[in-house]
Amino acid sequence: MIEEEFKEEAFRDRIATVDEDGGRKWVFPKKPSGKFFNYRKIVSYVLLVILFGAPHIKIGGEPLFLFNVIERKFVIFGKIFWPQDLYLFAIAFVIGVIFIILFTIIFGRLFCGWVCPQTIFMEMVFRRIEYWIEGDWTHQKKLAAGPWNVQKIRKRLLKHTIFWVISFLIANTFLAYIIGADGLWEIQTDPFNEHLGGFVSIVIFTTIFYLVFTRLREQVCTTICPYGRLQGVLLDPDSMVVAYDHKRGEGRGKLKKNEDRPTEGKGDCIDCHQCVNVCPTGIDIRHGTQLECINCTACIDECDHMMEAVGLEKGLIRFVSENGIEKGTRFEWTKRIKAYSALLVGLLAVLVILLMTRSDFQATVLRQRGTTYHVTRDGDIGNIFEINLMNKTNKTFEVKLKIEDPDAEIKMVTKLPRLKEQGHIKDRFVVSMPLSRLKNGKMEIEIIVYGNGKEIERVRTKIIGPII
Repeated sequence: MIEEEFKEEAFRDRIATVDEDGGRKWVFPKKPSGKFFNYRKIVSYVLLVILFGAPHIKIGGEPLFLFNVIERKFVIFGKIFWPQDLYLFAIAFVIGVIFIILFTIIFGRLFCGWVCPQTIFMEMVFRRIEYWIEGDWTHQKKLAAGPWNVQKIRKRLLKHTIFWVISFLIANTFLAYIIGADGLWEIQTDPFNEHLGGFVSIVIFTTIFYLVFTRLREQVCTTICPYGRLQGVLLDPDSMVVAYDHKRGEGRGKLKKNEDRPTEGKGDCIDCHQCVNVCPTGIDIRHGTQLECINCTACIDECDHMMEAVGLEKGLIRFVSENGIEKGTRFEWTKRIKAYSALLVGLLAVLVILLMTRSDFQATVLRQRGTTYHVTRDGDIGNIFEINLMNKTNKTFEVKLKIEDPDAEIKMVTKLPRLKEQGHIKDRFVVSMPLSRLKNGKMEIEIIVYGNGKEIERVRTKIIGPII
């Protein structure tokens, strides 16, 4: 009994695309079709339009998205963020991790099959071009095993040329998210020697994407991507996944042409292997939840088609939890899901508040290092301060400093320069005040920063003097 159980679970000892000797088993999935596949196409093409279009959309003169790690400048929905806003990215990162955990607990690897760029490009772009040039899975197998004749060379040359062009477009788009569409346009239109580094970057990225989609393929999902490993510790019996209803399907019985299928002691699975043939990662979904399954739902469409063809009820493979199969229960909000949901909502509220209260300017006023106070000609107490003012907008400002206290006075050491767009200034100024206004040798003051005649920032600091 124990040996039989080990044999049944032997498939878990290796990845479906690796043979017993450790060699690569090339996957030739059958061309998918069906209701879920049509939904996936709509989702994929909408996301592709957003992906390629977002770098070229501008809000207030800034791109919709920009992740310029070189200049440490990030733009999200036209809003500029700098390294000083790192705490916002830290909170957003934690929110992202918790969201992935919560989403996986509830829906398994649905993200991988429906939203992940790797899957979208592989299944909806590169694989469809492959079907168009080389035919369906049986034709591709025959072509791969056949000799290098004129037909094979022509098809492979056409396919890989198109793959390289698409990889080039992806590389340019990827670079546009880093340096911006305007910077990319300069690389594309200026003389070659003026942007050698940019050109080399495009070639490198193009080569990487080309190799990913021509050689690595499903290995990215099954071996390289850490999310597949993470899934194993996050799923529970209540997680909704693409699953085979073994209670209804076993034992399997093949359906022979022009013969009635015996029903006694047989399940609904006709062992047609179509769910395996259509799988892009090469697994048999009938073995249960597996690391390689990306929940693409291709097997659901194929199984439903076969069930309909033989007059059996659809849904033998469906989106369901383990408990849904074993106990017939529906999705439930468990304590685990509620806890993660509450934490996610709380962190989202914190992030929203911080974003709403975030200023477009950041000003710091510190007493000049190595100084305390001095006595002015008028007998007042003076302190030398340094101001560091950052402009997070794309506008230029004429800056002035003021103080509301009528007894206090501000004098600039030098004239403040213009605060350029996305720039910062650092300068010194002196605040003087009658000694009588100080209590216990100190007093809190508020420096008001004006830009183009409008108040843009307030900074509180302290002026110090002798204790009388």
